[in-house]
Amino acid sequence: MAFNYKKSNTFRLVQAAKAQRARSGAHLTRIGLHPGQELVLKVLADTDGRTMSQLALALGVQPPTVTKMVTRLSAQDYVRRQVSDTDGRLARVFLTDKGRNLVSSVDKAWKRLEREAMSGLDDKDRKKLRKLLRQVEKNLSIAVDTDPDHEDDLEPDVTEAGEVSTETGEGGSTKTELSAA
Repeated sequence: MAFNYKKSNTFRLVQAAKAQRARSGAHLTRIGLHPGQELVLKVLADTDGRTMSQLALALGVQPPTVTKMVTRLSAQDYVRRQVSDTDGRLARVFLTDKGRNLVSSVDKAWKRLEREAMSGLDDKDRKKLRKLLRQVEKNLSIAVDTDPDHEDDLEPDVTEAGEVSTETGEGGSTKTELSAA
């Protein structure tokens, strides 16, 4: 039987990420931004004057991506580049007053998105989801086997009878459960 990717957690994660990006884009468009640009503003609001490399690292993107985002934000007068006082080869990026003022609108957009995305989930479920997503992020950040045909470490297929869930506890122990549908 072929793997039913539509019943996989990773497919749900991809679909949720697409929906989040679309909804986020709608909110950000109202304030003149594109998805991803708000994160540049938030990172600079936390620590202004970062280098392009520091921004790329903080955002988890490649330097050319940061260059493109900073160029667009600079054209809108939200950020400005300044050659470093200590190293003329480095450019530091700073929020302008206009960019600093926009950060509060970014916060409002993110709060609205959070409310929409978490609608119907109680505080306990939200906390559990946050924890699970951190673990998924950690799992996906770890170097993986480069052999695409190596399936020994894959979880069992999801069946019509229920879903397989695996939890990693303290000390690295794993617990696998089959729950009824």
